[in-house]
Amino acid sequence: MQQRNQPEPNEGGVKEKNKEFPGELRQRRKMNVGVAHSEVNPNTRVMNSRGIWLTYLLLTVVLHVVLLSIPFFTVPLVWTLTNVIHNLVMYLFLHTVKGTPFETPDQGKARLLTHWEQMDYGVQFTSSRKFLTISPIVLYILASFYTKYDPTHFLINTSSLLSVLLPKLPQFHGVRIFGINKY
Repeated sequence: MQQRNQPEPNEGGVKEKNKEFPGELRQRRKMNVGVAHSEVNPNTRVMNSRGIWLTYLLLTVVLHVVLLSIPFFTVPLVWTLTNVIHNLVMYLFLHTVKGTPFETPDQGKARLLTHWEQMDYGVQFTSSRKFLTISPIVLYILASFYTKYDPTHFLINTSSLLSVLLPKLPQFHGVRIFGINKY
């Protein structure tokens, strides 16, 4: 007959007396379920959340389908509009909005950083950063192909791509060109 291991008396959050400070109670450290988040700055991990990449792709496809459903828009115009609107929204959310939407205990360190600079605690070339760098490139290639490399659409799509890719480069981390978006 085998003996089963009995649980320790303090497992499961049961409080026990602190041996160093008699009379005081001590509780084992456990995950706080249903209370405040454990991240100092939740902006750093939001793009690593479960399902966020799929949601991002689905919203881009929905934007494209909505634009396709407008009767007088041609297919090349829809691809260019999808690319430009996507890049404009991503530029605004990732490279112009600064700080956090909630109070953080980081002493205001994130106050002057854009969301892109806060992602993954500023570590470069993480999976989230690679995904957000590759997705506008793929959209640009699709838009260029479906517009049949028309010079007007090509120029618009290329300038839109560059406006969203250049701020993502590690050399531009924390750089404010001409003092724009400095404060």
